[in-house]
Amino acid sequence: MAERLVIIPTYNEKENIRDIVTHVLGLKPEFHVLVVDDNSPDGTADIVKDVQRESPGRVHLLERAGKQGLGTAYIAGFKWAIVQQYDFIFEMDADFSHDPNDLVRLYEACAVQGADMSVGSRYVKGGHVKDWSWDRVVMSYCASLYVRSVLWLGVRDTTAGFVCYRRHVLEALPLDDVKFVGYAFQIEMKYRVKLAGYRIIEVPITFVDRLKGNSKMSMGIFHEAFLGVINMRLRIARI
Repeated sequence: MAERLVIIPTYNEKENIRDIVTHVLGLKPEFHVLVVDDNSPDGTADIVKDVQRESPGRVHLLERAGKQGLGTAYIAGFKWAIVQQYDFIFEMDADFSHDPNDLVRLYEACAVQGADMSVGSRYVKGGHVKDWSWDRVVMSYCASLYVRSVLWLGVRDTTAGFVCYRRHVLEALPLDDVKFVGYAFQIEMKYRVKLAGYRIIEVPITFVDRLKGNSKMSMGIFHEAFLGVINMRLRIARI
């Protein structure tokens, strides 16, 4: 079995899923893929099953009953990966906003540089965003600044969803206690990793706005992240 598993949560990603999985499968060293699909009505899971037949043993699928949120999809994927004993477990979007080639750099940050968690970062030296309006860039950067000021996290791209974990980190965290399901999930995971004393390295990446399909961002998700940060500081720091 490969050491590396990439978890890709999906909901209505038929335009992207075959291409993103195929790209990951073509990387060296070898990566496996786990797609966690929330009963996409557009047939995303059926496309994944076709790819499974083409690459047996390297592509896996968890089908869930309905749309339950990004965080619960990743938690389900983490638990599956731990049982299967993958050593390096990755989060990545399905829409090519994350360059699959950067998976190798995230892996090397953990396997070679000794990080327990590596984060694909837009806001460290060498990191960029592409095809974003200026107001979206400002809002995203200010949101990360706000999170850092409240949580003292020491990570510049606090909401980043392009991540590699060593398995022992996920085994040690109380995954069932993670409360947030939207983008605040990404903040909470980094906060828990930091409080547990693990080493985090940020790897500069270029984040590209999706070309196909529809964004899952909503004001409800934004409010969860904004208001949840203070709750996170009060709740988790006491544990």
